[in-house]
Amino acid sequence: MTFIFKNYGYDRATKTAWFEYAHSNAHVYREELQFDNVDDNYNQEAFDRSLFLSFLLVGTSYYKCFPAQDVVFDAGKIDAWQADFLNHVYQEGMSQFAFENNLTRQDLAHYSSTDDTVISKTEYTGTGTLSLQSGGKDSLLVAQLLEEKGIQYDAWYVSNGPAYPHVLDRLKADVLVAHRRIDIAAINRAIKAGGMNGHVPVTYIVLGYALLQAILLNKQTILAAIAHEGDEQHDWIDDLPVNHQWSKTWQAEQLFAEYVSRYVATGIQIGSPLRNITELRLTELFSEHAWRRFGDAFSSCNIGNYKQGADNTQLTWCGECPKCANAYLLFAPFITKNELDGRVGGDLLAKPMLTNTFKGLLGIDGVMKPFECVGEVDELRLAYQMAIKRGYSVLPFNVPSSRFDYAVEYPGQELLTSMVSW
Repeated sequence: MTFIFKNYGYDRATKTAWFEYAHSNAHVYREELQFDNVDDNYNQEAFDRSLFLSFLLVGTSYYKCFPAQDVVFDAGKIDAWQADFLNHVYQEGMSQFAFENNLTRQDLAHYSSTDDTVISKTEYTGTGTLSLQSGGKDSLLVAQLLEEKGIQYDAWYVSNGPAYPHVLDRLKADVLVAHRRIDIAAINRAIKAGGMNGHVPVTYIVLGYALLQAILLNKQTILAAIAHEGDEQHDWIDDLPVNHQWSKTWQAEQLFAEYVSRYVATGIQIGSPLRNITELRLTELFSEHAWRRFGDAFSSCNIGNYKQGADNTQLTWCGECPKCANAYLLFAPFITKNELDGRVGGDLLAKPMLTNTFKGLLGIDGVMKPFECVGEVDELRLAYQMAIKRGYSVLPFNVPSSRFDYAVEYPGQELLTSMVSW
């Protein structure tokens, strides 16, 4: 089996980027991203280079149907550095997919150079900030802190359905939307024919798309909203660490920023201004700075809001999934029990159906940490200890104490972390 990078391009008339792929067993795929907002005088060379980057990243969504070691390029070439970059994306970035489908690193794609030509640097002179938004606590906190500091920005949302979360209308910024059309029909045909499904490094895909949007608007800075997270692996497959969201790690942020500097353009900053803080500290900041403004309308629940094609104009909480349980633990030290219970669907610590979920989050009885973007085990143990002191319910099992320092600061891109303050 071989995975084929077929072709890619941009239709200026419809403002649509498109990407085509295939497997050697005749399954073909096409994904599109349509932009609502474009400045016709954008930097064409930087855009073309960023389009190729998205071509490389979006491929993970279709490669997974029939994963193979062999890949070929009908369009574009990669050098040795890009090959190494892609080996990270298609191996570490696909580790959860590999774990759930009983694959090893050896089974996944292995890239090598197809062109040793040294690419010249491209200068870029854009201005302004694009802030990625989801309607969750992290991105809304970034927006809140930017506004408190008087920094103008545009809010940007990738929509898989007909609309965007209305909580974003509470921002002072303009809300820009791009419409992603995943080739669900082709994926379903592949699965019906014996293909696989599973998790891909979606944060990298979104960052790639955000880079396209930023260049189309001549923006210089692209802000994600990611704290210190993703480094704690769930398991191992030989030498491959199994990670739910490798593309959210600090290693991945640095790698992405270096790719942009090397192959797209110098002068573009991309990454997270929250990278240097813990998830628990981020939640404390949200509670202090943004809860009053967004607490009744935001959500961190994927099940309630982010299924393909779902109407997520009004965000909700299912109150039954690992993301809800994780958020409940993180907010409990800072929000009163009555208020938090009323927002997320009740006293989650007292729900028997979540007992095993909390065991996974808190590292109890060997239960695996859920495959979701959640806090570290020691961090969540501390959050639980803090919640108990505030009168929250006690779980029906013992939780070890934690000395986790949630105020510690981690490395980050200084140009970005200095943009926000508290």
